[in-house]
Amino acid sequence: MLKLILQKPDTLGALTSMLCVIHCLATPFIFLMYTCTDCEKTPGWWGNLDYFLLLISFLAVTRSVKNTSKNFIKSGLWISWVALFLLILNEKIHFLELPETLTYIAAFSLAALHIYNLKYCQCKTDNCCTHKELKHE
Repeated sequence: MLKLILQKPDTLGALTSMLCVIHCLATPFIFLMYTCTDCEKTPGWWGNLDYFLLLISFLAVTRSVKNTSKNFIKSGLWISWVALFLLILNEKIHFLELPETLTYIAAFSLAALHIYNLKYCQCKTDNCCTHKELKHE
């Protein structure tokens, strides 16, 4: 896993973001499976999956920001990640009533930025800041 984070953070980030979307889409079906008197209760592992996906996504964003050649991608990745984090946190503590669509938009944006970064913003020469950073580590 560490090797994937270090060598292919955008691939991992896009995959994690898409898993987050799938997780969000599948949650209502999990509720339907628990057609019982206490339908507010979800399996503990399912509810905590949000935090695991956020952690992996954070690691991928951190590494991708170091590897990108475009400043707008750095900002976009962090803005998307922070938005996703705050939306998921809000969902857990029920601070504001926000549409679920915002969470999907944040997750899809994060995935799209990772894919764009992977395709168009990687360093091509040794003069890139990423290669200089790696030499100093």
